Amino acid sequence: MTLRIIGSGFGRTGTRSLKEALEHLGFGPCHHMEEILQNPEQVVLWQQIAAGQPCDWSEVFAGYSAQIDWPGAHMWRDLAQAYPEAKVIHSIRPEESWWRSFSATIGLFLKVRGRMDLPPHINQMMDVTEQFIAEDTFGSDVEDKAAALAAYRRRTQEVQASIPAERLLVFDVAEGWEPLCAFLGVPVPDVPFPHRNVTDAFWDLLGGAPEAA
Repeated sequence: MTLRIIGSGFGRTGTRSLKEALEHLGFGPCHHMEEILQNPEQVVLWQQIAAGQPCDWSEVFAGYSAQIDWPGAHMWRDLAQAYPEAKVIHSIRPEESWWRSFSATIGLFLKVRGRMDLPPHINQMMDVTEQFIAEDTFGSDVEDKAAALAAYRRRTQEVQASIPAERLLVFDVAEGWEPLCAFLGVPVPDVPFPHRNVTDAFWDLLGGAPEAA
């Protein structure tokens, strides 16, 4: 199995909904941060990547035909080169909406995780995530809104400048099935487009919101 879809968009841009949509359309299994949290053996691979060690992408994404969300989205350039036939989907949402969602979930989690009772593999993966987001992407603390929004805009600009238009879809999940299916060349399903991963669902995946930690 090889990657057919590469996701370059930040987390909290509807990536969980997009994962489910791609799997419904036959482009699955789709890798997502959720996959790592549920499969601890994947963490060591991402630790090696974060440390700058050579990696075999076929091992990292063994069994997957699509990748969406962090941490894979952080490596979009490498993946686009490694899988030249894969299409790239850059998920977006209005930037203020993205910031509200990010700061209430991933940003808050990275800030308070030290006082949460988390399994070791989740803490280890969040070390990698913090490096990818705060250090490598934002160049600042995850609470720095101006730096985060600048990075958010910059990512879209870089993807559009680097990926040929015929290979790229800039996509807001609020647009539904039509643009996604047209891009992938598949029929539009006769079911509602999935909408998942609201804030409560994010915290449920991690064992509860920080107030309950």
